[in-house]
Amino acid sequence: MDVFRSLKSRNFRLFFYGQSVSLIGTWMQKTAVCWLVYRLTNSALLLGVVSFAGLIPSLILSPYAGSYIDRHNRYKILVQTQVISMLQALALAVMILFRYYSITGIILLTLVQGIINAFDVTCRQSLMVDMVTQREDLPNAIALNSTMANFARIAGPAMAGILLSAFGEDVCFGLNFISYIPVLISLFMMKLDTPVLKKTDTSIWTELREGFHYISHDKDLSSLLMMLTVSSMFVIPFNTLMPIFAKDVFNGTAKTFSWFESAAGLGSIISAMYMANLKAGKDLVKILVTASLIFSLSLMLLAYSGWLPLALVFMVLSGVGMMAQTSAINTYIQTHAIPAMRARAISYYIMAYQGIIPVGSLLAGVMANVAGPKFTVFAEGIIGVVAVVAFVNYRRRHAAEISSNAMESANNSAASAA
Repeated sequence: MDVFRSLKSRNFRLFFYGQSVSLIGTWMQKTAVCWLVYRLTNSALLLGVVSFAGLIPSLILSPYAGSYIDRHNRYKILVQTQVISMLQALALAVMILFRYYSITGIILLTLVQGIINAFDVTCRQSLMVDMVTQREDLPNAIALNSTMANFARIAGPAMAGILLSAFGEDVCFGLNFISYIPVLISLFMMKLDTPVLKKTDTSIWTELREGFHYISHDKDLSSLLMMLTVSSMFVIPFNTLMPIFAKDVFNGTAKTFSWFESAAGLGSIISAMYMANLKAGKDLVKILVTASLIFSLSLMLLAYSGWLPLALVFMVLSGVGMMAQTSAINTYIQTHAIPAMRARAISYYIMAYQGIIPVGSLLAGVMANVAGPKFTVFAEGIIGVVAVVAFVNYRRRHAAEISSNAMESANNSAASAA
């Protein structure tokens, strides 16, 4: 099938299968951590703190990680990050197995995983171009990678909901540890023809400045990253409050919470399949604008939906919008950034996405404590709509500026010829 065309590349196929198993374990652990923290504390603020700890390293370290990865063997870095992630999962599993319910310990281990992810996610994204044999299949590989991640987002919380009810959190953490075995096996089976790295006397801090200069002076890339930054700060963190919706708003259990996570994951996988089937030449900016509006409006409707099945429908729509928004930006960056700057460009995408979300999660937790979860989610939807309007106006002004400069240049050339 055309939608799976990038799986013809052996290395990407191995990566795809290994990560499919590992990411299910990761989402099981994320769901179990959120439920455990809220079960023990009943604190929306601490939910925000846990999300903050897991993602804040991406804000601080991603640009450095991009420059570091551009200078070293990406394959070796990826193997190392997976091994360290496996050890982190083991430490968390052992802690919960022995009923050592330390919120501080959970936050610290979540912070460690966040530090690992700052390098791991950037490395995985930048290595994808080396995994895919045919360059024209790269957008399909990016979309399939997102599909895989969002399938895990459905399966992981769904399995976690069953296991949490039947056995408790420790089983979820133990299975996440085991899930790293397939991904390590798949990595060791790969035969990657990674480019030979040239020795350079340029310091990593100079390369950091070069990366920032490249991003900030490319108005197309910088406007997309600014849109993602606003979404990550004020819209995407709505998900932090879903345990409150499940437990308090709808008087549910861990299984109810897993339905919310799985509904968003279902929407994301629908959206990812659409992105995977896109033909070359599609206008990714139009897709981004449409997806962002779907995302924002679905949150406004979710906030005050009093019937659980209807709320889950709006969660599906939020997953559709969020997935298409982030995937369109990711695909645009990977296909438009120059090769020498690809890892650094991707690192700014990771920073604007995963790095900003923890700040937004903390703000969402604080605001939910003050104004309530319903109003907070509704306000996030309104901010999303305002951001889309501002983004469209900026793009129009930028396009008009380019057109004006082109006409001026043509007139000057004509005058010189005369």
